[in-house]
Amino acid sequence: MENIIGGNTLLDIKLILKKAEIKERMTVADLGCGSIGYFVFPLSRIIGSHGTVYAVDILKNTLETIDRRKKQENLQNVKTIWSNLEIFNATAIESGSLDVGFLINTLYLSHKRVEIIRESVRMLKRGGSLVIVEWTNTDLPFGPPTEERVHSEALKSGATKLGLKLENEFIAGNYHFGLIFTKL
Repeated sequence: MENIIGGNTLLDIKLILKKAEIKERMTVADLGCGSIGYFVFPLSRIIGSHGTVYAVDILKNTLETIDRRKKQENLQNVKTIWSNLEIFNATAIESGSLDVGFLINTLYLSHKRVEIIRESVRMLKRGGSLVIVEWTNTDLPFGPPTEERVHSEALKSGATKLGLKLENEFIAGNYHFGLIFTKL
């Protein structure tokens, strides 16, 4: 199942997790996790049995797939949550509880990007990190249409209005950029 080609398979997952400074015992969320759990399961291994990984998605069948794999691998630290991230306070994760939130190839799927970021920020602890990884704005024969891609400059300027401070900017793979914000 890991061989399915999609946007996340083009990412440098080890680099992203290193940049996010994931450690044991953290509480983290993959917001828009997708059915493979490309980040969910590596996060689960890093944070260990005393941490929590929330796998959040709007598609219930996606979460069922994550649940099946979690049971197969006997992972107690993965919790699936069905939610529409476009609605403030709709996600059943306590406000101010996350050490790190991940929006990986999620924002380009919606025209309510500000709402998604606002909901993500709500769940972060003060000083917590929001990791955003999106497709670069280059014309490619694959990936989302160029007009649907998220501009890193727009994210950086808008994030300050949502109580975030840019901490790091990096190349997350040949076709993706990464931004790490801290909640003020």
